[in-house]
Amino acid sequence: MVRKWRLFLTDPFHFFNQKTHSLTPLFSLSKHLQNPKFYREIHTFQEKKSRLVLTPQLVESTLLNCNSDLIALGFFLWCAKQPNFFHHRRAFDHMVSVVARLTQKSGTIRGVIDRLGSVGCVVKAQTFLILLRICWRGKLYRLVFDVCEELIAFGYVPNPFVYNVIIDVLFKIGRGEVALRLLKEIPVSNFLTFNIALSNLCRLNDLVGVVDVLRMMLGKGYFPNDDTFAMVLNCFCKVGRFAEAFQALGLMSILGIPVSVTVWGILIDGYCRKGQISKASDLLENMIETGSSPNVVIYTSLIKGFMESGMVNRALAMLGIMEAKGCAYDLVLYNVLIDCLFKVGRFDDALGMFFDLEKQNMVPDSYTFSSILSAICSSRRLSLFPKLFSNGLVLHPDLFVYNSLLSYFCKAGFPSFAVKLYNDMLDDGFIADQYSFVGLLNALCSSGRVDEAVNVYGRILVSYSNLDAHIHTVIIGGLIKAGKFHRAVRLFKKAIVERYTLDAVSYTLPIYGLLRGGRITEACTLYSQMKELGFAPNAYTYNIILSCFCKERDTEMVRQIIQEMIDADVELRYDTFRRITDFLFKSNFPHPVFNLLIEMWGAGLMRDKAIYVLLSNGLAYGVKINDMNCRLLKAKLEDVRLLDSSGSDDFSDMAASVG
Repeated sequence: MVRKWRLFLTDPFHFFNQKTHSLTPLFSLSKHLQNPKFYREIHTFQEKKSRLVLTPQLVESTLLNCNSDLIALGFFLWCAKQPNFFHHRRAFDHMVSVVARLTQKSGTIRGVIDRLGSVGCVVKAQTFLILLRICWRGKLYRLVFDVCEELIAFGYVPNPFVYNVIIDVLFKIGRGEVALRLLKEIPVSNFLTFNIALSNLCRLNDLVGVVDVLRMMLGKGYFPNDDTFAMVLNCFCKVGRFAEAFQALGLMSILGIPVSVTVWGILIDGYCRKGQISKASDLLENMIETGSSPNVVIYTSLIKGFMESGMVNRALAMLGIMEAKGCAYDLVLYNVLIDCLFKVGRFDDALGMFFDLEKQNMVPDSYTFSSILSAICSSRRLSLFPKLFSNGLVLHPDLFVYNSLLSYFCKAGFPSFAVKLYNDMLDDGFIADQYSFVGLLNALCSSGRVDEAVNVYGRILVSYSNLDAHIHTVIIGGLIKAGKFHRAVRLFKKAIVERYTLDAVSYTLPIYGLLRGGRITEACTLYSQMKELGFAPNAYTYNIILSCFCKERDTEMVRQIIQEMIDADVELRYDTFRRITDFLFKSNFPHPVFNLLIEMWGAGLMRDKAIYVLLSNGLAYGVKINDMNCRLLKAKLEDVRLLDSSGSDDFSDMAASVG
């Protein structure tokens, strides 16, 4: 049975890095490990009444200082057979690279087993189970199936542990459907068999699979415990399937499992994630009525939910209730408050929360630091950055922090620092991700090193696939800012030919570049192509293209873009409107464009201030307003006059002029 499941393995096998050198002193036992004779005597080790007592620390030190992988594995297996001795997980982690190297040298697991016999290691069922655990822990998935095959070849029958490992590995390599078929066919199973399947299905958000396995589990006489139910409930609530969640809750009640604080928290958080804050609040009341006390995790979910729904005052009131009940803040809550306050524009409050951490004797983590850095950049209060370290803040940077700093230095006008930071990041052993690449390309372009940025971009394309559209957008935008319009367009056309991932912004920038470069026909063609490929222009696209056509005094395209903005319900920015006004003056106020702008204002896509400026100038030029817009203007201007008495005289005069 095991052999047929391994046929689905297609991924190449990767070995782990070389083991690290030991920094611990050698123990006396390690002196004997290089002598093969040691293994001929090892089985009489206890009979000799040695004073040496095996401890996890002694075994780990011995393994780390052993220069022979084969002897290290043999010693590891021997220790596992000793009464009342259990290997620490660190020892298993070390053995992952040992087994990987031995398999690479021997060619197969069978080769490793044969070599173990040469040093006096007797192969038993336990040998295969330990090898299986090592390969499973180290994600050496191909070797997992090899070990299982050899176990059967030696005449041993797989036990539930073996099947549990195979099922988990099948899920991990993306063959969940095979894992479920195996689950239905295996002759032996236990509670963990079904729990492993449920854990993987919940991770994959496979709700149908979760329900099927729960039924199989109950049918076999195994009942989920509170942890299993919490896992299943979390899966249902994450995707908003509350009906199924409450069915599972009913099953908990039937089985006599009480609703824990964790379960209450999962349900409340689920409603908060879906924006159903009132239902989350009702659940909180029900929880308190049943005698349960909310913890900081539940309060954090509610506070975040209120903040994200724009109910900042309700969030702060909930914070007050939490404090009144004596529930202390934790770092996660601080992170949520800093992030949410920053997003609603309350930068001072976000900064206050950050500086309050020191008073609470809490050390900010990488997420805290990145959130506050985003707040500083967005509020343009870049001078606050040094104050973050004024109180002796010690930061242990990870990739997330490095990427945030790259973004900060670019926005703060220090691109050369960003480039240096990127190099330091690589020297510290971090592997750059797509956010790192964006920061580096931004920094190179901003510091005027455009050619170098293009070369780096080329190397990134060669080394990585499935790059995010933002990477292509950054290099194209950098070239356009540097005035390299034609070069930017060439890179973009190459991206289309190579079928790189692009988005609306990726198209907008080269269109802008073509317009700035005077290549109007190509810009119009690319704009049409963008829409044909399903990339809907956004507000940025419309406003930037409209500004360019106004500069080119292309009346037909200005009219077309304004009409499309009305149809797409996209608001006209006031700075774009000012460019349109300039265009109207230079073009003697073309009537179609003028009337479209009135229509846009009527649809609520333009400010009242803008229409007043437009009408004041248009009527002075004798522009004809069509009948539909006349009726619209009379009605709207009269409403504005009634609502805004401060400007009533101006609006009255305008309404009379329209009439």
